[in-house]
Amino acid sequence: MKKLAKIDIPLFIMMILYSILGLVIILSASSVSAVLRYKVSSYYFFVRQLIFVLVSFIVGIYIILQIHTSYYKKFTPLLVIGILAALIGLFFHGIMTNNAQSWYDLGFFNLQPAEFAKSIIIIFMAVFYGKSMRKKNKNIYYNLIPLVVSGVIFVLITMQPDLGGALIIGAISFLIFFSIPFDKNNQLRLIKIFGVGIVILIAVLIYAGKDFLNSRQLSRLEFQNPCSRYAEDTGYQVCNGFIAIHNGGLFGVGLGNSTQKYLYLPEAHTDFIFPILIEELGAIVGILVLLGYLFILYRILKIGKEARGNIRNMILCYGTFALILLHLIVNLMGVLALIPLTGVPMPFLSYGGSFAINLIMLLFVVERVAYENNKLKMQREMAKL
Repeated sequence: MKKLAKIDIPLFIMMILYSILGLVIILSASSVSAVLRYKVSSYYFFVRQLIFVLVSFIVGIYIILQIHTSYYKKFTPLLVIGILAALIGLFFHGIMTNNAQSWYDLGFFNLQPAEFAKSIIIIFMAVFYGKSMRKKNKNIYYNLIPLVVSGVIFVLITMQPDLGGALIIGAISFLIFFSIPFDKNNQLRLIKIFGVGIVILIAVLIYAGKDFLNSRQLSRLEFQNPCSRYAEDTGYQVCNGFIAIHNGGLFGVGLGNSTQKYLYLPEAHTDFIFPILIEELGAIVGILVLLGYLFILYRILKIGKEARGNIRNMILCYGTFALILLHLIVNLMGVLALIPLTGVPMPFLSYGGSFAINLIMLLFVVERVAYENNKLKMQREMAKL
């Protein structure tokens, strides 16, 4: 507990505030569908999310904050092997939900390996490139190994099919890779390699055509003007999200008073949690929530920059920054019909055990980096005396 005094307190406070906000909104958004659709208690999803959040904070404080990031290299290979095995195992033992075989039914909890893959690839790339840069390994092909691993994970997640999760993995890996300070010669070679890769990918997509995506995924490509297709699956949810936002106006209809959560939005407590928030609390609160996300991202970026020459710790922060930012952008643009809807959850606010656990634990990894930054800063100040 003593380490809490040396972490980034503003980020820790925001983690607590947004976890509480998420629990409140999940309780409100899920109470109706829990009873009418799932035939369980109105508190069912709230209680489960509360357990996920509490467990994540306990593990974060008593385990993650206690482990120096240099020790990650000891268990990272096992994490990578484990996630690959888990993703392959889904094809034999996974359960089908919303036309995707992406979960393991553990009885008390549905485990979604794709969410854990996001955290693991961030840690793996941080450890790998931290070691590679420290040893000044300039072999560009050696430094492509994490991207190959990411590519395998991308393909396995796409085959579930979970294209949204796969694209998040791909984007995180891409952003991390190009944040690494390679020398200029290698950067030029990388641009050429990626150029060829993109051409090959486009050729594969053109050749595969409709075989690459299933009919449900293809229908999602028709995302503009959703209210003109209200009676169709491609427009129904997004249009009801628009209605929720319109109902809320500037000040909202009041907490718990949403009408769209009465099964008009089947996934009101997951993908469409933000329209429910605006409907009940108003656009002003919605804007404040988005500004709060920007503050969280700023604190993460600040901690990453303060890590200075420690590439491992920088990547841990930048990867977490990328994950949160990508989830925000993809979720918001999806519910606003600016891009196809992909089922990507909203950080802290959306219901989901696997995502909540990974998000909070990654933020505690960032807090561990902040602790190491502060400790190193104190040592340097002592050395000057």
